[in-house]
Amino acid sequence: MSQPTPTQSIPLTDAKRWRAYWVCVAVAGLTILDLTKVNVALPSIESAFGATSTELQLIVSGYVLAFGLTLVPAGRIGDQRSRRALFVIGLSLFTVTSLACALAPTGEFLLVARLLQGVAAGIQMPQVLGLIQQLFQGAERGKAFGLFGATIGIATAFGPTLGGLAIAIGGPEDGWRGIFWMNVPLSLAAIALALWLLPDTRTRSSRPLELDPVGLLLFAVTIVSLMWPFLFTTGSPDDNPARWWLLVVFVIAATGFVAWERHYAASGRHPLVPLSLFGVSSYRNGTVLASAYFAAAPSMFLLTTLYLQHGLGLAPVFAGMVSIGFALTSAVSSWIGGNLVNRLGRPLVVVGLATVLVGIGLLVLAALLTPPEITAWAMAGAMVIAGFGGGLVISPNQTLALADIPVKQGGLAGSVGQLGQRIGTAVGTAVTLSLFYATIYRETGTADSGDLGVYHDAYGLGMLAVAMFIAIAFAVGLLDLGARRRQKRSLA
Repeated sequence: MSQPTPTQSIPLTDAKRWRAYWVCVAVAGLTILDLTKVNVALPSIESAFGATSTELQLIVSGYVLAFGLTLVPAGRIGDQRSRRALFVIGLSLFTVTSLACALAPTGEFLLVARLLQGVAAGIQMPQVLGLIQQLFQGAERGKAFGLFGATIGIATAFGPTLGGLAIAIGGPEDGWRGIFWMNVPLSLAAIALALWLLPDTRTRSSRPLELDPVGLLLFAVTIVSLMWPFLFTTGSPDDNPARWWLLVVFVIAATGFVAWERHYAASGRHPLVPLSLFGVSSYRNGTVLASAYFAAAPSMFLLTTLYLQHGLGLAPVFAGMVSIGFALTSAVSSWIGGNLVNRLGRPLVVVGLATVLVGIGLLVLAALLTPPEITAWAMAGAMVIAGFGGGLVISPNQTLALADIPVKQGGLAGSVGQLGQRIGTAVGTAVTLSLFYATIYRETGTADSGDLGVYHDAYGLGMLAVAMFIAIAFAVGLLDLGARRRQKRSLA
């Protein structure tokens, strides 16, 4: 049985390790920003190109789909070869595709560039997680993932604000181009820093890459057939119900993928996704919990932005600013959680999820019960509470999920976890948006309404789904907490 190329130790001083770490985390933040900041630009893109609703949907969802498809194979290549090289390749492609998006002459060109940008994001993100796994151990790893979680929380929450700001500066016609232009100088600086500061993480090897081509094909069919019907769910009566038949393809492909991966591993080779990863309960529970959380959090931001823009008539930049409090408090609590996770463990995440649920309840109450002139301020206050809870979820859960995973599989394990988050985002967005818009269609017969009461109903129903996703994550957290306590008693 062939062995993967061994992981080198990284003999770096503390200062050099943290400099390398900050390069990785900054690029991860840049990647996540593009998941959220483009949402507020869709009306401008529609105006510029006369894009159809399907094209607009693909500009957002195509990025998510390409991102998810690339994560696992890119993580596998990084684990077998050089994470540093894959990081620079992904970042270089991200720079080029961001430039192409900014200069796009047509909607079709923008769509293709956006798909390739998702591929670039999927190449670089697994290398970030693999490098963090390899650079830090023990309590330091908790601290590192705490800062990573803070960065991801800030990027997720600040995305709509940055997108709205770019439109405010550049104007309604071409302001959306600034959303992509800002990536170019930042990415070029990151490439230079990566070449200078990131360490080599692999020995040279003459062994060919083991990519499991059959597994890769079955994996692609599985992911596309799962995500596609959700990515194209808008809540409009025009949604094609035939898309749900793809879930039958998903079940068949997923069954074939699992069977093939088991056969491939039994033959002495290294499968695309080692199913043994899911035999590690801490990793399995952490991945499911994160997937449910990411089904809720981006949907919460999107629904709130839609409510503020369409229901209350706020400009995109001001609607986006409501989430700033979430970003700031999640950054603080991520730092706190990263330092406490090794001492407190899973209860920290459970408390964080309960706090997020309180914040969601306050958001809905603010929308439904406060006078319109103070609603945005009240919702901003609720976001502060939800953000503090969210920071206690993302980074501590990441640390706990990867704690028992061998470092040599860190990139792959991290990329599978990221894939779960992208799938969660696709499913959560589809469910909540369809509830939001279906309510508007049902009550008014159109996609828009001047009646604030209609938006109250739509927002309340959509946020109920958000709360249910958080409740699922909370239940998984409790199950994991119970399993850990039973394991501890059995070892005593």
